[in-house]
Amino acid sequence: MPRDARDLLPLKPIVFEILLVLAEGERHGWSLVRDLERRTGRAGLLPGNFYRILKGLLAEDLIEEVEPSRALRQRGVADTGANAERRQYFQLTRFGREVARAEAQRLEALVAESRGKRLLAARGR
Repeated sequence: MPRDARDLLPLKPIVFEILLVLAEGERHGWSLVRDLERRTGRAGLLPGNFYRILKGLLAEDLIEEVEPSRALRQRGVADTGANAERRQYFQLTRFGREVARAEAQRLEALVAESRGKRLLAARGR
């Protein structure tokens, strides 16, 4: 029986951010960390915590490990050099995309409710 994406909601903010980054395409772990730090403005994401989160996302079938394209691997070498061949690359699964979409819709409903209660300005103002 197929799983319902809504069963995993609400997502932790860091999990949603990871899914958002991977919605753009496959990435290696270090690239994910850099994008997350740039998106959130928070530096110092601890590797142990980050890889524990990735392991959970793999277990939930939200992401999967993939073999990178040659171009992506060459970009990884240009990025960091020596460690590039050991990099793990990840992408969203179909279920991961469904979960991210469900979370985005949940958040969108909260924003709409906040506007209705005049906690946020109406759109276009």
